[in-house]
Amino acid sequence: MNASAVEHIPVLAETLAEQINLPPDGVMVDATIGQGGHSFLFGQTLGPEGLILGLDMDKDSIRRAQLKLKDLACKIILLHSNFSQISEQVHKQGIEKVDFILADLGLCSAQLTNVEMGLSFLHDMPLDMRIDKRLKTTAADIVNKADEKSLADLIYKFGQDRASRRIARFIVHHRRGEPITTTGQLAAIICRALSKPGRKRRARIHPATRTFQALRIAVNNELENLAELLASAPKLLKRNGYIAVISFHSLEDRLVKNDFRQNKKDGIYRIITKKPIVPSRQEIVGNRRARSAKLRIAQLSS
Repeated sequence: MNASAVEHIPVLAETLAEQINLPPDGVMVDATIGQGGHSFLFGQTLGPEGLILGLDMDKDSIRRAQLKLKDLACKIILLHSNFSQISEQVHKQGIEKVDFILADLGLCSAQLTNVEMGLSFLHDMPLDMRIDKRLKTTAADIVNKADEKSLADLIYKFGQDRASRRIARFIVHHRRGEPITTTGQLAAIICRALSKPGRKRRARIHPATRTFQALRIAVNNELENLAELLASAPKLLKRNGYIAVISFHSLEDRLVKNDFRQNKKDGIYRIITKKPIVPSRQEIVGNRRARSAKLRIAQLSS
């Protein structure tokens, strides 16, 4: 596999750096360190007294980030942890308050092409979807064991696919003959469920996109974990500290928007982004994965 297939370009990185200035001794928590792209940009402004604490569910991302950040002047601590445990991990390091919390909720290219993760419908790979292998339930467990109604409800709730009942029916019908064990199998079943005779116009997104999103969210408890992160943030931020979240679908964005609004109403946050910041056309041309990104920033009131 060539390098470009797995190279991750951090979304809205320059825009984010323009919005937030960290002091040389600042403390940043990158709740989704990924391959370290965002942290590298902020780390260049930090001195030896500064600190980046990076969390990630993916062990491979931690290794990649370590290489990316190793020459920065600031201190680097990288932990294999879900960001729902942000309070516990920050306090374990003897840190009381931080200047900046960043969460980029997108997947990186390396994860989508990683056969062991089983996230992509564009390549046939084992149907897994666990970002953190310590999790017990795989996507294959769900599609092969959930009853038809539960499956349909999950696809509708987390994937927002109006054809969820039909997709669930096709999945259940197929698994009666053989278990569904690969992403290619599942994608083909969904395509059959959504195919319409005589319709040749290319769809805006792949038919399997929403179902795969729903399963990934369910397997990794993504929305519950995001809610935990958002609830923890105000207690961790220093006065005038920032929280920035980059989301990639409306379920995530709605959680962030509602949390920021409620905290503003309660006098806790000042919202920096009245509307979410989205990538420029130029950034989208250079990085197609950026096209659905939305950045929201809030600041702890003084």
